Amino acid sequence: MRELKVYVEINGQMQFVGTIYGNTYEDACFKYDTEYLHNFEAAPISISLPLQDEAFSAADTTNFFEGLLPEGFSRRAVADWIKVDEKDYLTILAVLGKECLGAIKVVEGDSSEDAGYELLSDARVKELAAEGATKSTQILMETHLSLTGATGKVGLYYDAMEDKWYLPKGDASSTHIVKQSHVRLKQIVLNEQFCILTAKNLGIEVPHSFIVDMNSNDDELLYATERYDRTFSSNRMIDGKPCPSRLHQEDFAQALGISAKDKYENEQLMYMQKMFKLVRNHSSKPIEDQQALLRMIVFNYLIGNTDCHVKNFSLLYSSDLKSKRLAPAYDLVATRVYKTTSDMSFYIGGELDIERITRESFSLAADEIGMTSRVVLNIFDDVANRLEHAMDLAADELANLGFESVDSLKKEILKSKKRTE
Repeated sequence: MRELKVYVEINGQMQFVGTIYGNTYEDACFKYDTEYLHNFEAAPISISLPLQDEAFSAADTTNFFEGLLPEGFSRRAVADWIKVDEKDYLTILAVLGKECLGAIKVVEGDSSEDAGYELLSDARVKELAAEGATKSTQILMETHLSLTGATGKVGLYYDAMEDKWYLPKGDASSTHIVKQSHVRLKQIVLNEQFCILTAKNLGIEVPHSFIVDMNSNDDELLYATERYDRTFSSNRMIDGKPCPSRLHQEDFAQALGISAKDKYENEQLMYMQKMFKLVRNHSSKPIEDQQALLRMIVFNYLIGNTDCHVKNFSLLYSSDLKSKRLAPAYDLVATRVYKTTSDMSFYIGGELDIERITRESFSLAADEIGMTSRVVLNIFDDVANRLEHAMDLAADELANLGFESVDSLKKEILKSKKRTE
């Protein structure tokens, strides 16, 4: 029988919340600790895992905890490294679970390790850009860090005053998620930063991000995003540096109990309805967050981001886990410029193919998401009418930083957008 202990940070302090136990990853179940259930600070770690005495099913356990792990090549690389089946999420989580997205920590046995920050030389940061997912996997293993998604990424600590990057050790928290360029998708770092800046210009909440240029080729740039699930709300210091506290978050797939493998809606299962119902029932500001969610979806459609699946939307918890808000938008990439699939990640007004989705499709989705057609179309038109100006501002900002090729990227995105109107 294996036993993994689960912790969550509440008000800056790690709290033991329960145990994942089972003979294998196939029968492992999560159960809340009895003492935690009777603690006045107790709160569920997921909407899909409400407080209860009984253990959760293996399926419910898998849906949430597997959702903390990397996907695709990064997961396969980690599994190969530790010589386990890539389906064995339990063993991979035991290795990577010390620092996850949000405030969850998962450990097996005695995992004590001194907290600290190791300075990364410019050469090592450049290695991270040049060597792609292989180097990111090595850092994942060194830091026991679990970040979701299929792209090679690592969690690092950034000291803006020194302009230096550090590798977090033990319980030391990272401040930024650093992603690598993609060998097949040209200019993806520039693409994401351009889309993020455009969204910001439209009033969509996004995390602060920037391109890390180590005097490398365009294909070896790094993309750094400040972690919105970290906050400097305490005076905790590690190695002379302020250590951020963790804020809990969960993506929509975890909250809805949807398996990571089902993050794309390939048949009509009412994902869009479920997303808005989730926000309506659980956000502390449901009207504001439903409108913000719709803006994100309209924006993704207009820029041609077909990879806006349910794991790319999240709820961000307060430090005491008692309230939730829609998290800032992330993973905004105009994927259609790469001639990828024309299918969106979920149905909009009964349509999945972006080439068939129109303004009217959003109007048809109004009843499904619990809004009036007038409100939906007002939001759609506001984003659509201001998009090109927001793009111009973002392009100018990036061109002034030396990324002259952003203008051709902007034209490609606009050309893709015209095909969807």
